[in-house]
Amino acid sequence: MGVEIKVGMADLKVCVSPDSITTLGLGSCVGIALRDPVTKIGGLAHIMLPDSTQIRNNSNIPKFADTGIEELVRQVTLKGANRSRLVAKIAGGAQMFGFGSQSETVRVGERNVEATKKKLAQMKIPILAEDTGKNFGRTVIFYPETGDYVIRAVGKPEYKI
Repeated sequence: MGVEIKVGMADLKVCVSPDSITTLGLGSCVGIALRDPVTKIGGLAHIMLPDSTQIRNNSNIPKFADTGIEELVRQVTLKGANRSRLVAKIAGGAQMFGFGSQSETVRVGERNVEATKKKLAQMKIPILAEDTGKNFGRTVIFYPETGDYVIRAVGKPEYKI
C-alpha cells in the first residue's frame, strides 16, 4: 500500500503506483482521473468550472476543464506516462441546487461534464467509465495500479468504476 495523495478543489496531482489519489466533495465539480495502464502512472484533477475563457483572472489552471485537463496530461507525461496510452474515468458533475432547473447558473455540474467530455475527445483520450450527474456529492479515490476509481457518497454503498 502506497501513500494516498490529497487533491484540493481546483487542484491536480500526479502519482505512480502503488500510491493513490483522492479528492473530497465533488458536487458540481468533476474529478478527472487519467492513467497509463502500462507505466501505472496516473493523475487526478478536481475541476470546478467548464471554460477558462469565460472568466477574468483565470490564472488557476486546474480550476477549469479546458486548461486543467491539458495540464494534467502534461504532468502525467512528464512523470513518464505515454500520451497515446492515456485513458480516463470521470465522476461528479452533480446538480446540487435547483434540481430540475434548466438555468445556466444551476447547470454547472452538467456543463462541467460536457466540457470534460469535449476536451478529452479533442485530446483523443477515451473515457472508460463515468459516474456523473444526479443530485449528490461524491468523494473519490483513484488507484493507478489497477485503474479502480472508488466512489463514496453519503448514504450510498461504496462502489468502483
